Amino acid sequence: MNFISYEASKNMLDLLEVNADRFERVPLSSALGRILAVDIVAKFNDPQFPTASMDGYAVKHEDLAAGAIYVLGDNPAGHDETRVIENGESIKTFTGSMMPTGSDTLIQIENVTYKDGKITIDEEVVKGFSVRPIGEGYKSGEVLIEEGTKIGFAEIGVMAGLNQVMVKVVVRPRVAVIATGSEILDLGENSDNPAQIRSSNNYTLAALFESVGAEVIQLGTAPDDKDAIMKTFNTALESADILVSTGGVSVGDYDFVKDIVPRLGADVVFKGVGIKPGRHIMVAQKESKFILALPGFAYSSTVAAILYAIPLISKMLKSAIPFKIVAAKLQEDFNKRSRYTEFTACNVLIEDGQYLVNFEGKKVGSSAILTNMLNDSGLMIAGEEDKFLESGTYVNVIIFEK
Repeated sequence: MNFISYEASKNMLDLLEVNADRFERVPLSSALGRILAVDIVAKFNDPQFPTASMDGYAVKHEDLAAGAIYVLGDNPAGHDETRVIENGESIKTFTGSMMPTGSDTLIQIENVTYKDGKITIDEEVVKGFSVRPIGEGYKSGEVLIEEGTKIGFAEIGVMAGLNQVMVKVVVRPRVAVIATGSEILDLGENSDNPAQIRSSNNYTLAALFESVGAEVIQLGTAPDDKDAIMKTFNTALESADILVSTGGVSVGDYDFVKDIVPRLGADVVFKGVGIKPGRHIMVAQKESKFILALPGFAYSSTVAAILYAIPLISKMLKSAIPFKIVAAKLQEDFNKRSRYTEFTACNVLIEDGQYLVNFEGKKVGSSAILTNMLNDSGLMIAGEEDKFLESGTYVNVIIFEK
């Protein structure tokens, strides 16, 4: 079987056109983790008037050396202050209050002595002290949050300050996930057959896709039955934007998925990529829907999903891919095990501002060892041309954003 290169498969994936123009409005309280569909632009200055940033007395700075300054009264937060301060006058002003007209400085309570309606200055402050100027936070017309941003706690707070009751967000792509294979036992099922194995793929991938913003349809497991798998796939494509299956894409007698996908009327974009693990991956398209048929081993399917499903989901969300590739220095020798582009689970450290990579605790074996992905592991990339990499060599590593 001929395999296309990893670089070629990435280019083909990048060229796929997806429906990324579906939006909806959700309440601000439900927007956490969603992707913004529009820029958030300030409609006013913040603050809209000079504001006290602590409790104290609003004064004219030139009066600080004058001795006693009369106090006209209080100016609590939220009060529409209309009094005008003249020379020799002050108003007690609290945090968040509008600075009275005529004042230019706020001297904190700790720096004065109050007696008989007057304050005397114990310690002077600079002009403008503790006064937030108009537009200190942001100015009217300023883009505060860009389209494509994943909404976090800070974005929620800023939008609340803008009275953004409803938020326009990108519709989450729906991803259906299914594990195929008669040897698979779904979660909670029991069997006396020791040859059966517990399914983890559909749960691993569902969690992975949800973590990057997709809505997941969990289809569980399906036995090696062509008609049953065909029916399940057809039903899934009616409601899902992407169908992701594991198992059944290799060259065995019971690997039915590779034959079923074309029968669904889908066009195969590519099948077989020179990567390890995951080289039997298939990507297909049916109108605006996509099918990703991944290998059955747990580590293989997870790596393939990271490389191909996540970029497709991110494309539909019009957001950045939630991982980055960094240059890191090997702390130990590395023997490449195949002629393909390899993705090896590794430990990633940062020392003195430099990324370092080692394989302490990582098991060497088949593509079934999902435990190698524990403990915030990265994926080290070794290219087709690489063979033996000495300690101290710089390599590319995929690291994931939390």
